[in-house]
Amino acid sequence: MLQILSLCTLLILIFTLLPLWRHPHWLIRGMDFPRLQFMIFAAALLIAQLLLLDRETIVVQTLIFATTTCLIWQLWWILPFTLLWRKEVATSNDNTAEKQLSILTSNVFTPNRNAKALISLVKQHKPDVLVTLESDQWWQDQLKVIETDMPYSIKCPLDNLYGMHVYSRLPLDEQELCYLVEQDVPSIHVCLTLRTGDKVRAHFLHPAPPSPTENPESAERDAELIMVAKSVAKSKQPVIVTGDLNDVAWSATTRLFRKISGLLDPRVGRGAFNTFHVDYPIARWPLDHLFHSSHFTLRDIQRLPSIDSDHFPLLTRLVFTFPHGSDQEGIKAEAEEEKWSEEITNQKQVSKNDVPTPAE
Repeated sequence: MLQILSLCTLLILIFTLLPLWRHPHWLIRGMDFPRLQFMIFAAALLIAQLLLLDRETIVVQTLIFATTTCLIWQLWWILPFTLLWRKEVATSNDNTAEKQLSILTSNVFTPNRNAKALISLVKQHKPDVLVTLESDQWWQDQLKVIETDMPYSIKCPLDNLYGMHVYSRLPLDEQELCYLVEQDVPSIHVCLTLRTGDKVRAHFLHPAPPSPTENPESAERDAELIMVAKSVAKSKQPVIVTGDLNDVAWSATTRLFRKISGLLDPRVGRGAFNTFHVDYPIARWPLDHLFHSSHFTLRDIQRLPSIDSDHFPLLTRLVFTFPHGSDQEGIKAEAEEEKWSEEITNQKQVSKNDVPTPAE
């Protein structure tokens, strides 16, 4: 029993320590994803050590200490995305329709042909903006029925799992379709006009994930996230960045994005809102994100029912409350993190100046 639990302790140590190495290889960066599962594993292992081993020996005490440290470390990353944490974004009770902005993001999964389910959600929730990811020409044809109510659109149908569409009830100006890092991975950048007349700088992203079937490293994904973060960091305009970022909310790189950009995460203190994978509840992670500037507070955020994609849609309702929300603060970057962000963009030879700045 001691040998088995010792081997398990070695495994949880490896799972915990590997992400500290900032190497972009997909296997190492992938360790950021199952932190919740690692935390559960560490908790179960700690219970087994306490109940089944002789706690008077130095070896067992060392095992218990190592497992406890791993458990605390994994919990530290997960805890902000629970109800136990202080909310980063204030809750708004303002029902003024003119101030509200609702965004529905949905990775539709290209082979999925259940467009009726997504259209039904759009009709039910009436979002101001619909963002579809992995949408091809077939999806574009099916979604024509919503254009009567959402007359403003930007369309980029692709068959490579990186198609993207934006439909809106609100005017979309200064539209730019870009390929910031990879030639076949688009992003959309617009100036969105609220009903109040205020202009919002919006960026819709879907960088490729680090994986053995996509990019062997996270360098491309990380570079796209950080160059956008640097671009919006000093903007005085209302800002929204949303999409399937192929990174979990609690990863070091998403945390770096939040620090560099200064944007807020409405999930902090409310829950993880895991959107992927629909078919595997034991392995679900928050891959679909929405970050915003302090110009907004939160009406509500919810994960919507499945549309037969591998992702659940995510609906976020914001309220434009500036300047009343200006006291909201995110997390700050340290000097060492600023240096890391420079290394990420320099590696792919990209710059914040490559990112469009609508509404500026």
